[in-house]
Amino acid sequence: MLKIKKTQLNLLEKLTNAVALPGDEGAIRKIVRAEIEDIADEIKIDSMGNLLVTKRGRGKNHLKVMLAAHMDEVGFMLVDDEKDGIFRFETLGGLDPRQLVGKPVWVGKDKVEGVIGAAPVHLISAEERNSKIPLSSLRIDVGLGKPNVKVGDRATFATKFLRMGDSIRAKALDDRLGVAILIELLKNAPDNIDLLAAFTVQEEVGLRGAKIAAHALNPDLALAVDSTPAYDMPMHDGSENIRYNTKLGAGPAIYTLDGRTISDPRIIRWLSEAGDAKKIPYQYRQPGGGGTDAGSIHLSRAGIPTGSVSVPGRYAHTAMGLCRIKDWENTLNLLHAALSDLSPKLLAKAR
Repeated sequence: MLKIKKTQLNLLEKLTNAVALPGDEGAIRKIVRAEIEDIADEIKIDSMGNLLVTKRGRGKNHLKVMLAAHMDEVGFMLVDDEKDGIFRFETLGGLDPRQLVGKPVWVGKDKVEGVIGAAPVHLISAEERNSKIPLSSLRIDVGLGKPNVKVGDRATFATKFLRMGDSIRAKALDDRLGVAILIELLKNAPDNIDLLAAFTVQEEVGLRGAKIAAHALNPDLALAVDSTPAYDMPMHDGSENIRYNTKLGAGPAIYTLDGRTISDPRIIRWLSEAGDAKKIPYQYRQPGGGGTDAGSIHLSRAGIPTGSVSVPGRYAHTAMGLCRIKDWENTLNLLHAALSDLSPKLLAKAR
């Protein structure tokens, strides 16, 4: 079984502390390439910025399997300079304005420090205090004397990686966890398949990079490897939480359906049987909204059998997420076990 040790933790720290917003994923692409350059059989960067890595298997008659993990994170783009270091901004990806006030941010490639500001409670009416803060009322303030900050720069939360016992707190666990998993799978690639690792761009703004990557790679089947929200906190009224979609500590989440994809049932069975055989805990992600790169991949070309596996994490699309190290490790091992046992017989079965 593969283990998450100091080397893997250090890599995830580097990945989550890096800044890579939709359309500007170069910082992650550079880290990934440095990790896999000596072991890959082929590396390509397409016109969208996807990093496509091939690790070929041995022998004949094996499947081409695409694994996709997106490099981008949610964040902001500066759209108007209102002088004195104050900028109006728009969000990149799904962000709730209620979560933003007072959050420190990094702006641009130099990680210029700033803060998301709004009028203080002393200066707003009771009616305003009881209503949602519109995005148009928020500004990013970087202070005076920062000439290297300009309209068009991207920004993200200034949250550094922190290990908390058996947990990790960081920004962009969605989906730097998936990126880290793909790197480990390339380093420990089963030789019964051609492993096609797609480190994709612009997932958070419409699953855009994965569509191009899937068309180029033309796999026999595909998996999106992501992080999914764990809504497993206690209910405010003390009742049992039956609204959870995943739970921390219960292992990787195998998707049945989400807002963009109904997973191929053959892939669901294959992943579940691998977990059962190797005694790797797993859970089924409860049906609901959201989506992964699978939403674009399965519609590529004439259709590609596709599923999703995610590491559960709390507080998705906020300034910091939280996950369990063991869930990360079990997700890595479930995927490795399933891929190691994969043969063309899987797709010969009825859907």
